[in-house]
Amino acid sequence: MVKHLLSMQDLSPNEIEAILDEAAGLKEKIRKGELHELLQDKTLGMIFEKPSLRTRVTFETGMTQLGGHAIYLAPADIQLGERESVPDVARNLSRWVDVVMARLFKHDIIVELARHSSVPVINGLTDLHHPCQTLGDLLTIRERKGKLRGLKLAWVGDGNNVCNSLLLGCTLVSMNISVACPRGYEPPADIVKQARANAKKSGVKVELTTDPKQAVGGADVVYTDIFASMGREAEAERRIEIFLPTYQVNKDLIEHAKSDAIVLHCQPWRLGQEISDDVAYSPRCAAFDQAENRLHTAKSILTFFL
Repeated sequence: MVKHLLSMQDLSPNEIEAILDEAAGLKEKIRKGELHELLQDKTLGMIFEKPSLRTRVTFETGMTQLGGHAIYLAPADIQLGERESVPDVARNLSRWVDVVMARLFKHDIIVELARHSSVPVINGLTDLHHPCQTLGDLLTIRERKGKLRGLKLAWVGDGNNVCNSLLLGCTLVSMNISVACPRGYEPPADIVKQARANAKKSGVKVELTTDPKQAVGGADVVYTDIFASMGREAEAERRIEIFLPTYQVNKDLIEHAKSDAIVLHCQPWRLGQEISDDVAYSPRCAAFDQAENRLHTAKSILTFFL
């Protein structure tokens, strides 16, 4: 049976650890200038419905560094569900490429794509999940903190796809997570339920609150993202009114976290909205480490699934 990565829940704690270990090893090889062409003659098909900087560049560069080849398929190239049906796109790509990475709007589409694919399908982002980002985040946290187990991550802002994947990912690797969102902007109930089930197994806590100070209290990691994700731009002005100033990660808010807490943001950011300039460009912020680690975890994901 073909294994896919559609959400963090598709990975076991041991598999996450293995992917992070491999990513760390591949990162070290890059630093030493050592070749690591583990996927020679392999081809990655990349389907994009959304704009991308980090996802496209890291997967395409990663495939090159692994000795393989990546093909970028722009929105106009495929027109999923319009020019061709999703099942037929999956069936055709399965005959040509070794693995598919898709960055889409609707999560249902990537589920359907995987259902009809005979090669692994990797979720490069949907409106519900962003597992590749979470794996890069976990590697960054482990590098900065030396461990994952027992740490506390505080999420401040919209309960979006990144938040969903962190809820699942943190609880799978035995991290506590506290999520602060305005009422009406919480993560989906089924995601929270699954995270709580994970947390029960791993002995950690999942907290939901409307109070960012409560969420950030005692946190090792403070994480935020833009208030209006891609596809929700029409809501941006209304969201700014609701989220500001309470849900901005700034110096005053992070004073409630541990003194050595780090700040994460998956970028792109809207400086002065969800994060203040002085925090974004401070030594405590590891956003560019996260961006770099997207490359190393992308390579590790590709080698794991191939």
